[in-house]
Amino acid sequence: MNFELMASMMCANYGNLEKEVKDLEAGGIDSFHIDIMDGRYVPNFAMSLNDLRYIASAAKRPIDVHLMIEHPNNRIDIFLKSLRQGDTIYIHPEAEYHPSTTLQSIINAGMIPGIAINPGTSVETVMEMLRIVKKVLVMSVNPGNAGQMYLPYVGKKITKLLSLKEDMDFEIYWDGACSADKILEFAPKGVRGFVLGTTLLFGRDASYEETLHNIRELKF
Repeated sequence: MNFELMASMMCANYGNLEKEVKDLEAGGIDSFHIDIMDGRYVPNFAMSLNDLRYIASAAKRPIDVHLMIEHPNNRIDIFLKSLRQGDTIYIHPEAEYHPSTTLQSIINAGMIPGIAINPGTSVETVMEMLRIVKKVLVMSVNPGNAGQMYLPYVGKKITKLLSLKEDMDFEIYWDGACSADKILEFAPKGVRGFVLGTTLLFGRDASYEETLHNIRELKF
């Protein structure tokens, strides 16, 4: 079964970030997921613009940028300039007065537009944007910190999105507390990709190559 695996780079070893990027690529990661937090939209700071620029310059695989910041349209240009065409930028609709304007800027720059949906955000409130975006990042935990517990009602939200994705032409991605059982349950249903953090990928004894191979060999 085909599904994408993205490395949550806020969980990486910053003592040797170049090695982390190279080892993850050699191990078969599909893309690098970069969380930008401003301490306002979420109660934490994570990953700077310089982190993004370095990883984008060192990596050959695509970059997924998750903007957990207030009013991303005010600063969207500095993120677009740091990426390559075909990379992805997710915004939170609640963080912007006119999110469709920000999404159009992403599209105009040749990037892939996406929205991130918090556990407390209903599908109905973002319905119109589902026809604009190509990716929907479903947060299974409240955003802002790694290592949080899965909120089980998110599964019903994913079921609703799965019923809409073919008609509206978007793919669904999972972010937060991603364990093997979640991949086993939701990949066969049509979730396209999974952001991997401390639950499955980082801080383990095995190499990234071995870990990613084992995840891809999960029995469905």
